[in-house]
Amino acid sequence: MTRLPLFRRSPVADFAVEPRVARRVDLVHKQIDIVDLFQSVVSPAAGAVSLFIGTVRDVNDGRAVSGIDYEAYHSMAQAELERIVEEVETGTEGLSIAVVHRLGTLAVGEISVAIAAAHPHRAAAVKASQLVIEQLKQRVPIWKQEHYIDGDRKWIDPTSPLR
Repeated sequence: MTRLPLFRRSPVADFAVEPRVARRVDLVHKQIDIVDLFQSVVSPAAGAVSLFIGTVRDVNDGRAVSGIDYEAYHSMAQAELERIVEEVETGTEGLSIAVVHRLGTLAVGEISVAIAAAHPHRAAAVKASQLVIEQLKQRVPIWKQEHYIDGDRKWIDPTSPLR
């Protein structure tokens, strides 16, 4: 009978863990790399990393969705997103945050936004990722146009709670 060790290798043991150099905020036109996002915040001091991943859902407001176009006033969106991350990090010592939001045309199931927040304690990491997504939805000028299965398209009100 083979006995399993009491402690197994950490699932993140193979990641390079180096001190974080700079805040990461990106608006991209390519697929979001979750591992890269994780690596941008993880450190020896991080006892917790909270990942929020937003995807394109298949139904919104009772209508079948086939995809979404995301557009932004890039320089304004980048600056506002940087301000949000700075505000949240400034409020909690030891917190590191990375945010990537995708622009362009996305299909159902694709990742549209990803947030990684690292902190020595889980509550702060989870709270930070929630604060960032809520502020992003309220303040960052990113617009989305939903594509429906019936061929119709509709711009979504950025102030809508369903956004």
